[in-house]
Amino acid sequence: MTTTTKSGSAGFSAEEKAAMKQRARELKASSKKADMLAACEEAIAGMPEHDRVLAQKIHEIVTATAPALDPKTYYGMPAYANADGKVVCFFQPSEKFGTRYCTLGFESPAQLDDGAVWPTHFALLEIGAAEEERLTALVARAAG
Repeated sequence: MTTTTKSGSAGFSAEEKAAMKQRARELKASSKKADMLAACEEAIAGMPEHDRVLAQKIHEIVTATAPALDPKTYYGMPAYANADGKVVCFFQPSEKFGTRYCTLGFESPAQLDDGAVWPTHFALLEIGAAEEERLTALVARAAG
């Protein structure tokens, strides 16, 4: 596992700089749905095995539950966007920033509002039947 290290007290880590460069490449890349899907699948394929297994499961859940969301990448991570191109949810592998778990994150277009406070990121260690059911419900709700 890689650890995130800061160069100085106020600078960006090497991992953060790499993510920003990846995002700049994404913004310049093709916006064709097939190309974005290929980039998403390539991002998943390049992950270490544990992260890849979880990312593939999330990809299956999102594409089956919310087919209107388009797969793409977001800072080099698999993501799923609405018709306006806004990211609704994304998968962050544990190796991205050297964390001990992967996450499924939701951006502001997600329809997860629940009163005045609600979670926007969920830690993932494994996905069994119960977790799949919960994640499917979250994705369906997020997609509107």
